[in-house]
Amino acid sequence: MTPTCLDIIRTIEEVAPRHLQEGFDNTGLQCGRLDAPCTGVLICVDLTDLIVHEAIDKGCNLIITHHPLLFHAIKSVTGQGRVQRALVEAIRHDITVYSCHTSIDNAPAGISHVMARMLELSDIQVLEEKTDPKLGAVGSGIIGTLPSPLTPLELVEKVKTTFNSPVARCSNPEALGKGMKIERVALCGGAGSFLLERAEDLGADAFITSDTKYNVFLDCAAEIFLIDIGHFESEECSKGIFYHIIRKKFPTFAVYKSEIERNPIIYL
Repeated sequence: MTPTCLDIIRTIEEVAPRHLQEGFDNTGLQCGRLDAPCTGVLICVDLTDLIVHEAIDKGCNLIITHHPLLFHAIKSVTGQGRVQRALVEAIRHDITVYSCHTSIDNAPAGISHVMARMLELSDIQVLEEKTDPKLGAVGSGIIGTLPSPLTPLELVEKVKTTFNSPVARCSNPEALGKGMKIERVALCGGAGSFLLERAEDLGADAFITSDTKYNVFLDCAAEIFLIDIGHFESEECSKGIFYHIIRKKFPTFAVYKSEIERNPIIYL
């Protein structure tokens, strides 16, 4: 029996229920029909009209995104701008769009947990922990221990390689003392500098995140080694998360990661 779009979405929400999202967020259905038989799923971080057409070419009528397509209020639909172009094309071609944002950030098998596994961290715990009656420990960010101590530069190279980030913005490790070795690492996918103080309180030697402001580098220079990679690079693993969630429940179903999606920021 062919699953509906709702069946696929419910599978994702078993892992990342919508009540885990932050109050500012818009996780959930963005447009389209939940009762439509699903012909295939395309997964991306951000939706564009070109990715809508990629879904059409692949025979998919459900698109799962990490970042919500509809985040700020829309007072008119004119097809202007990236969001409206994608929205118009999705509606025109009867494609359902569902976004799973901070709910997968805060889920026990979410983005920060996957980043921690990619870095081979052990003894992990949630930085900003909450308790969910069904899921247990949930919340933002992770702290854990590296397999072996690394110098700041060794850690930077490991982070760049692991998350396919060509560059990293870093605080000055010299401010922390020469010969420093890093063992405890905290991290948060996306813009996570709000967790920096918590990471320091839990004894992190380094903190990995993205979108960090200048004044944060200035203020934390003597306290913790800060590594800032691109937002896209820190959350691209979301595509793999959604892919495996769906494939585990529907092992023979057509599920694709976008092949045309690229980081909109180019490093020169």
